[in-house]
Amino acid sequence: MISEKDLQELESVPYEERITRVEKLLEGKAEPRAFELGLLLALKMGQELRQGKELGSESGDLVASWVGKHPDSIVEEAIALAKEFLTNPAQLADKIKAGFKKKAEEKSSEEKSSEEDTPSQDNA
Repeated sequence: MISEKDLQELESVPYEERITRVEKLLEGKAEPRAFELGLLLALKMGQELRQGKELGSESGDLVASWVGKHPDSIVEEAIALAKEFLTNPAQLADKIKAGFKKKAEEKSSEEKSSEEDTPSQDNA
């Protein structure tokens, strides 16, 4: 999974290298997440725009390669996320941060719960 740290590191990397890094992160993954595919698609679409190419001229082939390889729901979600990356990256970044925060809180809550369930040595 691509972490918040990975995203922060990605921001400091030249654009072309970002694509290569995300591709390497996805390499060999049998079941990548929609977010990961969406990030790659957004980078590819951004590359097309930067090069003055028609949007979808190359990224369309990428999406086509996913069809049949990944569930339709994952591909559809990846496309939606890619669009959101391109049109409203700040809002998506906020969603990502909220997700990381929620996960951290859940993990903390689970750890706290398991500590309460574990008998202390004093009772032995």
